[in-house]
Amino acid sequence: MSVVVNNVTKLYGKQKALDNVSFKINTGEILGFLGPNGAGKTTMMKIITGYLPATSGSVTINGREVRNNLREIKQKVGYLPENNPLYPEMYVQEYLRFVADLFGVEKKDRLVADTIEITGLGKEKHKKIGVLSKGYRQRVGLAHVLIHDPEVLILDEPTSGLDPNQIVEIRNLISSAGKEKTVMLSTHIMQEVEAICQRIIIINKGRIVADRETGRIDSGISGAAVVVEFSGEAEESQLLSIPGASKAFRVEKNKWIIESSGPGDIRTGIFRFAVDNNLTVLYLQKQEKTLEQLFRELTE
Repeated sequence: MSVVVNNVTKLYGKQKALDNVSFKINTGEILGFLGPNGAGKTTMMKIITGYLPATSGSVTINGREVRNNLREIKQKVGYLPENNPLYPEMYVQEYLRFVADLFGVEKKDRLVADTIEITGLGKEKHKKIGVLSKGYRQRVGLAHVLIHDPEVLILDEPTSGLDPNQIVEIRNLISSAGKEKTVMLSTHIMQEVEAICQRIIIINKGRIVADRETGRIDSGISGAAVVVEFSGEAEESQLLSIPGASKAFRVEKNKWIIESSGPGDIRTGIFRFAVDNNLTVLYLQKQEKTLEQLFRELTE
């Protein structure tokens, strides 16, 4: 089930939280939605789920516009907000039965049992939510999201505040759900995005600044680097004469890191430089830009 965001703008008074944002999440895709605090991530998620109206523009889910089909859309979407609101005085199983009643699901007992098993809450189902650890409360939130078997999952900081072991468990749960559902998740943990997302969108100051597959993070971005070792000495000024080279750092006597000033590949120029200066290239490796580097480059 696809999600299409078309020219969405959101104003809070004179402040523009979202500025003409457009993108599409394809059916069965896990999308990482990234950005610094205050960039507009949560606002966008609330608009997609129908909890907040856009000032202008539209969102459609499976061809149905959200604002005109709220009841129908909320049956197809599971939304986990960042603060994961729960009823601490309710027992886990009791709470999930209550949520199932709200959605009017059929075969409630079986569905609740299946959801408890999927989310690993079996040992905790007879405990009050208020006594659970942060990790298990997050599992309850995800169980709430999954209880009516939605086709789209919108997850805002689903692993916030969890320890490394809990993060892996929740990550695996999201990856498993993403095999059958369309998933959009927001997080500040870059390793999490690289581990489970096929695609990332980076938003900054209400505008999209990057939209690409996770396997092509450095595509079209300046600052790619090459590690090279020559058979003899070279000077920094000489290396900067290589077309596209912007910086050169000596690592060892004859070993350098050379950064490019644009998206082009400077390795051919390095080989030509070596030939012209009677040098042999003993070692050459391209350093790919990491997601964290890309994020900092586009949002600082």
